[in-house]
Amino acid sequence: METLPCNNQSHTGCAVRPGRIRSGTSVYRRINLAFFAAGFVTFVTLYDMQPLLPEFAREFGVSPALSSLPLSMATGTLSIAMLFAGTLSETWGRKRVMTAALFLTSFLTLLTATSNSFAGLLVVRLLQGLVLAGLPAVAMAYLGEELDASALGSAMGLYISGNAVGGMAGRLFTAAMTDLWSWQAALGTIGVACLLLSCFFAKSLPQSHLQQRPFEFRYLFSSLARHLQDPLLLCLYGISFMVMGGFVTLFNYLTFRLLAPPYGLSQSHVSLIFLVYLLGSMSASAAGHLVNRCGRCVIIRSSLLAMIFGVLLTLATAVPHIIGGVAFFTIGFFGVHSVASSWVGRRALTAKAQASALYLFFYYLGSSISGTAGGVFWLRGGWGGVVGLIVLLVLLAMALTFPLAKYRNE
Repeated sequence: METLPCNNQSHTGCAVRPGRIRSGTSVYRRINLAFFAAGFVTFVTLYDMQPLLPEFAREFGVSPALSSLPLSMATGTLSIAMLFAGTLSETWGRKRVMTAALFLTSFLTLLTATSNSFAGLLVVRLLQGLVLAGLPAVAMAYLGEELDASALGSAMGLYISGNAVGGMAGRLFTAAMTDLWSWQAALGTIGVACLLLSCFFAKSLPQSHLQQRPFEFRYLFSSLARHLQDPLLLCLYGISFMVMGGFVTLFNYLTFRLLAPPYGLSQSHVSLIFLVYLLGSMSASAAGHLVNRCGRCVIIRSSLLAMIFGVLLTLATAVPHIIGGVAFFTIGFFGVHSVASSWVGRRALTAKAQASALYLFFYYLGSSISGTAGGVFWLRGGWGGVVGLIVLLVLLAMALTFPLAKYRNE
């Protein structure tokens, strides 16, 4: 295994290992494949609910805003639980926590298929958010600790590509199966597939070199406070809140728009719009490779501009224009997320799991708050109201890039 010396003597575990993994090695490829599968499982189980929101509104007799709760509740509990998951992984081990998270969320996906009440569905989704917390922040910390800095951007981009493909596949498959059979059959099938991918992850991922340490609440809160005092990290956390809030809001209520007159599309036809996730997958990888050439701030700002252009284009009435707008928006979102998330891992020299957990706390908190609040804008202002909310969020994210400029070389 090709490695480089590690000079980081923090308690993150670098001091006990011979070096960091370079790109191009066999172990690097194993890690990439394992995390692609993990990202797929994470997003397919978290967002398989999104195309079903109109179905929940109809079947359970709830409003569009309330129908978003199975999604928002999972992302909300996920955001909070992740603050503890990173520290827990330093006690139990990175791989053990991530593997447990993948298997548990797969079993809970099977359980959602048996839900026959809205309240029961919400309870299962709350639990699913809790167990999923063991994957995202810990995955970012694992990559930051095990990989050489030159390999981190591309590896993070591929992991996020797994997120994108999982999100796309889950939405497409759920919608198609719902049209053909039922949403329960769709979720049950996804649960079985995720169990198989979880087995692949457990077999493929090498153990972390992290030196395990006792769980301490004092250390947890002191490390979180330390990261919240870092101006660069605060800006990145704010950007993650804004862009993820806008992203989930767009896809939550675009489904309602396209199912209603004058479009009247079926679930299967509406789900085809999620094919733009393939573009998001490619943009995440491309952004990771372009960072060294163009700089992080340039990539983030360009991606934010693509998001604004894309969401404004969805105001058009023609379906091709709407799809084009969603494509631009998706490319921009994954570009921002890929660069910002890897920047967090690079910036945090100690307690990387906590730094990543805070990034994802704000990321999923934005999803929960804006994803549900968008239902109010939809009811009161239609699609124009939803677009107005999203543009405001992206402009606030753009404002946060200006303080980042002085850190562009870090």
